Amino acid sequence: MTILVTGGAGYIGSHTVVELLNQGEEVVIVDNLCNSHAASIDRIEEICQKRPAFYQVDIRDKAELNTVFSQHNFTSVIHFAGLKAVGESTTIPLHYYQNNVSGTLSLCEVMAEHNVKNLVFSSSATVYGDPHTVPILESFPTGATNPYGRSKLIVEDMLSDLYKSDDSWNIALLRYFNPVGAHKSGLIGEDPNGIPNNLVPYITQVAVGRLAQLSVFGDDYNTVDGTGVRDYIHVVDLAKGHLKALNKLAANSGLVTYNLGTGKGYSVLEMLAAFEKVSGKSIAYQIAPRRPGDIAACYSDPSLAKAELDWQAELNLDDMAEDSWRWQQGNPNGFAS
Repeated sequence: MTILVTGGAGYIGSHTVVELLNQGEEVVIVDNLCNSHAASIDRIEEICQKRPAFYQVDIRDKAELNTVFSQHNFTSVIHFAGLKAVGESTTIPLHYYQNNVSGTLSLCEVMAEHNVKNLVFSSSATVYGDPHTVPILESFPTGATNPYGRSKLIVEDMLSDLYKSDDSWNIALLRYFNPVGAHKSGLIGEDPNGIPNNLVPYITQVAVGRLAQLSVFGDDYNTVDGTGVRDYIHVVDLAKGHLKALNKLAANSGLVTYNLGTGKGYSVLEMLAAFEKVSGKSIAYQIAPRRPGDIAACYSDPSLAKAELDWQAELNLDDMAEDSWRWQQGNPNGFAS
């Protein structure tokens, strides 16, 4: 089968493309490269000895997207394309709604025109907002606390309405927790444009000397050490979850929702200590005020994905730290190295 991967040159997308190619699938990538790098396509080819087809297209451009669909016989779409930084979303919310919501609407309209009705959507644990308790189950109430999370929740509601209107669609909503790590080869990893918005690339860039120090946003949360606690999941485990979701859709699953996480939370300072251990470097940090929209603790109950997808995270915190550090050491300036 031929699978379209939107945002496939990005962090999670590129790792998922590697897993798909290694499984023998035909893969086509669509990415506008606004927060990703064309060099990742070369690295994917180096890892897999096979090059995915690539189109530099913005999914909001329906004419260009229609052209891509006309040239391939897609069976499924994995949809990563979108903006993803919580903090940034609070400063430019309309940009997030335009990219994440309008982009998905455009994609679904083109999919419908070409009768491609299997979709795996890259959602987020931010749709749960500030949960009343942890670990988080899929049945928990939703209610995002920031524009990024709301954009994901709007898309989830939109896809649910689409399924209710036409149950020939098969849609998997995958609610990620916090992806970290990199491919074992050290050839692909997280390389955000500008100053990183996520914790781990910030830590590794400080460790490699690219940034002076880490800002820890808030040390007065009700957590083990006052810093925010998150469920960090290795990006390769996360990528494999998408292949399991495709298998689920192939059985005419309808609309399904799964948490993809480890079920364990680590604080910012615990993550920092793990990377100091792996890198052998002292990582400078300063305490900064809490960011708008951040919450104290967020970690998953991933048991439904284990039961229904036959998926669970296999890589641990040491793997996450070692693989992130290998990527950053080998690519101190990211894909520009």
